[in-house]
Amino acid sequence: MNDVSPSRRFLLLHGLDNHRPRGHWMWWLAESLRQRGEQVLYPQFPAPDQPSLGTWTDLLHAELAQLGDGERVVVAHSLGTALWLRASQSLPEDLRVSRVLLVSPLGEQAFTAENRNEEFAVADVDPGLVAAASGKSTRAVVSTTDPYTPAEAAAWAAELGVDLDLLTAAGHITPGDGYGPWPGVLGWCLDATVPVRGNATP
Repeated sequence: MNDVSPSRRFLLLHGLDNHRPRGHWMWWLAESLRQRGEQVLYPQFPAPDQPSLGTWTDLLHAELAQLGDGERVVVAHSLGTALWLRASQSLPEDLRVSRVLLVSPLGEQAFTAENRNEEFAVADVDPGLVAAASGKSTRAVVSTTDPYTPAEAAAWAAELGVDLDLLTAAGHITPGDGYGPWPGVLGWCLDATVPVRGNATP
């Protein structure tokens, strides 16, 4: 794995209803990275139970501006992935990052008024703009038993031009699915060449 880089910074983007509980893998990831001397931003987005695309985008831009000039790494989960994909379509050049991990990206069936997030719907995304928003790479992690993910994950990833790691029976990749500590995501954060493995993977 890579050594700690003093100029590398991570930004974690949580999803709907996430109040950053200690049992969530994102909390664990933030603490694990910090214990290794990495710099991590893990903001609480406003009103996570009733999110506003405009408010969340404003905070995203503010957090990106604090990532410095070194390696800039974004890790997003669930609605955070939709936030990133929407933002990538008009992201100012000075806010672009080095690499991105999209965990449990949402398919079109997830964006409904009932789910309280319809304004985040990801439609007509330009793969070129997604690629430009992260200079080195974008990778997605999808579970085979996630009811919210794109129905054809491999085709979705290919169309978007992102690498894909497919996890077996990992649900929506939440603490309830067994994802508190998650060594697989930490491995990718420290070394982008490492595929993301699930907790059930031997």
